[in-house]
Amino acid sequence: MNSESEPHRPEILQMRGLRIEGRADDSWQEIVHGIDLDLKRGEVLGLIGESGAGKSTIGLAAMGFARDGCRIAGGDIHFDGINLMEATEVEKRALRGARIAYVAQSAAAAFNPAHRLVDQFVEAPVQHGLRQRTDSEAEAIDLYRRLQLPEPKSIGFRYPHQVSGGQLQRAMTAMAMACRPDLIIFDEPTTALDVTTQIEVLASIRSAVEQFGTAALYITHDLAVVAQMTDRIMVLRHGHLVEEDRTRDMLKAPREDYTRALWSVRSFRKPESPAPEGMPLISMEGVTAGYTNIDVLKNVSIAIAKQRTVAIVGESGSGKSTAARVIAGLLPPRLGHVKFANEVLPPDYRQRTKEQLRKLQMIYQMPDTALNPRQRVRDIIGRPLQLYFNQNSAQRERRICELLDMIELEPGQFIDRLPNELSGGQKQRICIARALAAEPELVICDEVTSALDQLVAEGILKLLQRLQDDLGLSYMFITHDIGTVRAISDEVVVMLQGEVVETGSRRTMFTPPHHAYTELLLSSVPEMDPDWLTNLLAARRRSDSER
Repeated sequence: MNSESEPHRPEILQMRGLRIEGRADDSWQEIVHGIDLDLKRGEVLGLIGESGAGKSTIGLAAMGFARDGCRIAGGDIHFDGINLMEATEVEKRALRGARIAYVAQSAAAAFNPAHRLVDQFVEAPVQHGLRQRTDSEAEAIDLYRRLQLPEPKSIGFRYPHQVSGGQLQRAMTAMAMACRPDLIIFDEPTTALDVTTQIEVLASIRSAVEQFGTAALYITHDLAVVAQMTDRIMVLRHGHLVEEDRTRDMLKAPREDYTRALWSVRSFRKPESPAPEGMPLISMEGVTAGYTNIDVLKNVSIAIAKQRTVAIVGESGSGKSTAARVIAGLLPPRLGHVKFANEVLPPDYRQRTKEQLRKLQMIYQMPDTALNPRQRVRDIIGRPLQLYFNQNSAQRERRICELLDMIELEPGQFIDRLPNELSGGQKQRICIARALAAEPELVICDEVTSALDQLVAEGILKLLQRLQDDLGLSYMFITHDIGTVRAISDEVVVMLQGEVVETGSRRTMFTPPHHAYTELLLSSVPEMDPDWLTNLLAARRRSDSER
């Protein structure tokens, strides 16, 4: 980025003494404590910190907005000279989407499931009177192509549920750019993306920011990503500013102990153990499955032994989550079958017994859409206890508190909260507790740490490992995070375009030589060097020109 080359650019966003409160029971408690923030045109400011630090809350405040259960209690917010604290709702709505855009953490929750992608893309430019529909549709195709979406001319005619999570996240990034805004708030925009797709999206975002002089707040828990994308970094914790500095200076020499702790995470590594003998706990055998007439999985076979973790990796749309849906009985296969303890499972979950359902639980990628927004934490975790064990209210209450303690959420503070009163990381931990409530033998973890900051993710991985050791659990761990694969897997399965292209132990998978696609995955893992993305893109361009 280029903030140092243009030091006299005017400021587009200023916050002074920003205070935000959240409702707790019948009172308000301050959750953001007097934050000052300055952002110039064309500059990218990274907001980092653990779950609940206030990153997303501050990002939304840049639009003059507070989510349900929160309110802006004090301070000043100026956008291009406009006082958002004094602006009317009509004035703020005129800015949102047109001059200030927001890319949410959960694309699945941000899109209207009843409308096609292109219809939602054109809505903002047409309603704000910036473009005619036909021009806006042409712009959508251009942005879809730049963001490496497949079939850019036709993908806009799909509904949100007809594309993968990573594709949906890129479609939302394109939608935010539709009006060429002056400011974009990127709230974990690459959370749902595999590493190869992430490279293309990061490059596209950076190119768009530089080309159009767009300012950006980049909210993320991925330190390697923030190193590539930002000019400056603000480190937040519990709603307070810990430290602020230029990206290169902070990466080189962080001043505060908390920042140094963030820089040094991902030390956990599951010890290696020999592969067990005998039949696997669960296996997919020759499975072909898909949607409508398209085969997403093609003759896929995967085996998971008792008390082992098999990581499934591959790019967006490779079939990882589809394989999980087949195992869970949510998508009956066209060919092949699933066995549990050498017993063929009915292909449709509605045909499975309650005991078969209990033994196999799933933690979903998008906690926003996996939790009922009208149910409190007590009801969400208590439902499987009632369904599978028929516990009375006192037994349920006791077990719910045990599960909340297990995932490191204080029962007294969280048991009566609604999902919209939780951070993204806290929601995912509730999803984990709900799965554990059934006391399963196999847990399908679909990107369970993707919404978590690195400190919390480290704790979750350690928790999952301890549970595996204590309870004998098996995990099918779907992830695009190679660091997570290195940390927790026993075996690794690499998928590409619906097929298994490589499989082996963790040691084997990270020892050359690799399959060409595995090599691409490993080379696409971001590093903490701010020049890493620039150098990688340059090397790939040279390689392409030499072919």
